[in-house]
Amino acid sequence: MDLSREDFSLLGFIQYSQRSSLWLGPDFKITYLKLIVMKQNTNVSLNFGKYLVELLPIYTTTYSRHELTLVVPSYSIYEVLLFLRDHTNCQFKTLTDLCIVDYPERHARFEVVYNLISYRYNTRITVKTSVDEVTPLESTSSIFKAANWWEREAWDLYGVFFSNHPDLRRILTDYGFEGHPLRKDFPLSGYVEVRYDETQRRVVCEPLEFTQEFRSFDFASPWDQNIEQPNK
Repeated sequence: MDLSREDFSLLGFIQYSQRSSLWLGPDFKITYLKLIVMKQNTNVSLNFGKYLVELLPIYTTTYSRHELTLVVPSYSIYEVLLFLRDHTNCQFKTLTDLCIVDYPERHARFEVVYNLISYRYNTRITVKTSVDEVTPLESTSSIFKAANWWEREAWDLYGVFFSNHPDLRRILTDYGFEGHPLRKDFPLSGYVEVRYDETQRRVVCEPLEFTQEFRSFDFASPWDQNIEQPNK
């Protein structure tokens, strides 16, 4: 670990406090040693991000909360993840999570987030890309086995299509379900309802019906309104 002059002076001050009568306490030393390590990790992550930009098609790199985030184009997501898994300086062998964020106001409304971890270097990295409703995304199930079910969940709940997926079926909603329920424009009530039919003795799926028609309610309290006082 490379230390700057300030780091060496701090370590020397801590060692001097141990030999002299000046006692700073264990919490002081542990806290500042952690700050030194955090500073070195930040520098390493920033340099690593610059190193990846020179090798891969990356839009931007950011470092926040001790994690490096890469934003890459959707057409190169497969090559980027394969590089991060197999390269000697990366070794991100495990996909810990795959999630979707829906931004309806954007043209490419779906932000696909891959969270990776490297056990060899004890570090994490986040890879993001964006697609619209009709653009397919290359499946990474051949790179990470864990991506199989997560991509099925993303297709089921958001409608993000993954090409070359071995079995892209719905995984959480029922057979015959229409739509993708976690999209921001999907109605909270849904379109159909499920109930048990006594005559057919099975669960049936029917169009949604409300017991009463929609009404606009006025929730203003009369006690909050200004009531004119009678003249005395």
